[in-house]
Amino acid sequence: MPRRLVPDMWLFGAALVLVSIGVVMVYSASAILAADRFGDPHYFLKRQLFWALLGLGGLWAALAVDYRVLERVALPLLGVAALLLVLVLVPAFGQAINGTRRWLRVGGVSFQPVELAKLAFVIYLARFLGRRGEAVQDFWGGAVPPALIGGGLAVLVLRQPDLGNSLTLLALAFTLLFLAGARPRHLLVLAAPALPLLAVAVYLAPYRWRRILAFLNPESDPRGSGFQIIQSFLAIGSGGLLGRGLGGSKQKLFYLPEPHTDFVFAVIAEELGLIGGVAVVALFMVLIWRGLRAGLRAPDRFGAYLALGLTTMLATEALVNLGVVTGSLPTKGLPLPFVSFGGSALFMTLLSTGILLNISQHGAADPAPRRRAARPRSGDARSAARGVLARPTPSGA
Repeated sequence: MPRRLVPDMWLFGAALVLVSIGVVMVYSASAILAADRFGDPHYFLKRQLFWALLGLGGLWAALAVDYRVLERVALPLLGVAALLLVLVLVPAFGQAINGTRRWLRVGGVSFQPVELAKLAFVIYLARFLGRRGEAVQDFWGGAVPPALIGGGLAVLVLRQPDLGNSLTLLALAFTLLFLAGARPRHLLVLAAPALPLLAVAVYLAPYRWRRILAFLNPESDPRGSGFQIIQSFLAIGSGGLLGRGLGGSKQKLFYLPEPHTDFVFAVIAEELGLIGGVAVVALFMVLIWRGLRAGLRAPDRFGAYLALGLTTMLATEALVNLGVVTGSLPTKGLPLPFVSFGGSALFMTLLSTGILLNISQHGAADPAPRRRAARPRSGDARSAARGVLARPTPSGA
């Protein structure tokens, strides 16, 4: 009798609670702003609810279809994502907002191609690394192709301009290459040219340089580049232990810019206090833990790399957003997964979670081989996690 597949309920529960918190906090943070800007205090709430429900539908669909199907569509999906990244730069197709071209508009719906590009790139990496196996230790045939493709996508995203997501793509490439067993010296050789290019990108865009200066000393320009992070500090600090209460934030009253998007965590800390902020961080920790667990228990290399890549993507976005809001990192335009207001970002995040849940339900089927695979290879100084990913694919997998 076939085993009944059951997804990881810890992972599902953490994602569902985060989405619910996001809907509530987006409304709390945006009602006054929406009423002033659009004459409707529920403007952002209605859109967040729509995308949350659509995303939950995507999660259910991803959970219902075996994740191995994605391996067959990895290259076409990556090609479509790259094409959309090119089209968004063309004035006839891309929608310009605040000096950036990050959205394609179809009818009344806007979509960020970079969100699809990140998912497509993770699927491509899982396919490539899963098939290369030990050959990933070869420089030209193992490490270079993913780095070149990731670099090409990052350049297209940087043209929008969107430095945060371009760095996310590079982080995905190097993290999965490392986990797959690529030689550290090869990764250093590939990363070396990226550092001066990053410095040039910062130097040529004065606003990026101002953000770095504001990160180092926000009080040097409290009404300009340092204004946003100072307001975030005030919001977090005034929340105290228990917070001002839901809806009680003062900084969202036209002090903290765009409080429902990148800085929604500051409003959470102000209204729900230290306890509420720690609870949100704990939910992300649970989600990352269970995502890594799904990857390490996956029945094949493709599933392992796919789960670890998706978890790395979600973890990177969450850590960068929380780092920016708390002043630990320079300001970057990355939303807080599941929580920040956003259409395509929320949908793709929930779709990615559905894929993670799909992998988790297959990973619980055969514990004995997983225990054997978890042992590091003889003579290998790398961690046990890398030993799991480097194991040979079983015949017929």
